[in-house]
Amino acid sequence: MNFESLPQGVRAAVQAAQEKKAAGIVVLDLSGRSAFTDYFVICTGFSAPQVQAICTEVEEQLYKQMGRSVRHREGYRSADWALLDFGGFIVHVFSEEARRYYDLERLWRTSPKLEMPDAREGFSISEAGNSPALQQEPYSEGRISSRGHRGRSRT
Repeated sequence: MNFESLPQGVRAAVQAAQEKKAAGIVVLDLSGRSAFTDYFVICTGFSAPQVQAICTEVEEQLYKQMGRSVRHREGYRSADWALLDFGGFIVHVFSEEARRYYDLERLWRTSPKLEMPDAREGFSISEAGNSPALQQEPYSEGRISSRGHRGRSRT
């Protein structure tokens, strides 16, 4: 599985999350493994406002680019775990603590997984195209925890 092989909506959701500096973006391919959706897009936000901003950006970009509206939304106000259901894919935006607790990657560990590199400051995948310079370390709890201290609230 690679980024270009993903459905347009999933790619748009990933790019929107990157625009709002989501970390640890992972796409799980659940097709044939789940009756309720084909893909999970999972990412981490470092504060309640960032979790909300990621959700808002994903919704706005999917509507702007594809005319798609979210079918169901959960947890936006709590900002510990927000879920956006677009039918063929679901976007999960977690706080660091909630992501560790629910550990969806472990629950669906037999599913094909695509780990997206974290966007560098002032840089996004949409600007890079297929640039090899974009390759960075994949998500890890240690990296996410250490990033939370760089001027980002950890509420």
